[in-house]
Amino acid sequence: MEIQETRRHILEVLKERGECTVDEIVEALSVRRTGRISTVTVRHHLERLRADELVKPPQVRHRSTPGRPQYVYALSERALDYFPNNYAGLASGLLDELKRTLPTEQVNVILEGMAEHMAHSANIPNASLSVRLDYAVAFLSDRGYQAAWHRAEDGFVLETSNCPYEQVAGCHAEMCAFDLRLMSALLGVRPRFLSKLRDGADSCRYLISTEPP
Repeated sequence: MEIQETRRHILEVLKERGECTVDEIVEALSVRRTGRISTVTVRHHLERLRADELVKPPQVRHRSTPGRPQYVYALSERALDYFPNNYAGLASGLLDELKRTLPTEQVNVILEGMAEHMAHSANIPNASLSVRLDYAVAFLSDRGYQAAWHRAEDGFVLETSNCPYEQVAGCHAEMCAFDLRLMSALLGVRPRFLSKLRDGADSCRYLISTEPP
């Protein structure tokens, strides 16, 4: 995520302090940069950050003494993605530990349960396969899969051009089975892999056959 330098500093200040008034942000920025920045400029940057949904609308800070109300700004949940994290390392470590301490069958049951739970939250209607594919593509794309589907001679092809946990899947082939189970639960039919990002393909492609087995 590319962020202009002053706005990046504002995000860092809010991350460190939790919430700040405009004046408090001005004071904090004066330590980080040469020259004092004006409150007007800070307000402008805050509005841009709000437009990008990185900062919440200002809230009134309750004062212990009489005076004009103070408005404070804080980071949105979306802003947390801007800062470094180790989600992939944590997820990979958890999988390592599961595989070390549990039989393979139990690990698979856990991952299948996660896929089923995730699919259930999609609330896909009991409709035709093409309608279910539309819902599934929207659901998957909202979760970083960059999904699409098209008709094929022998059915449908669902394609995901991004793996939202690529670093984990690179070390754990079980994540491909997780995705296959997820697609099955979303669509109500079991697809089969045509290609995998993990194997160097441009996308993961799933064939949903409409022909009788």
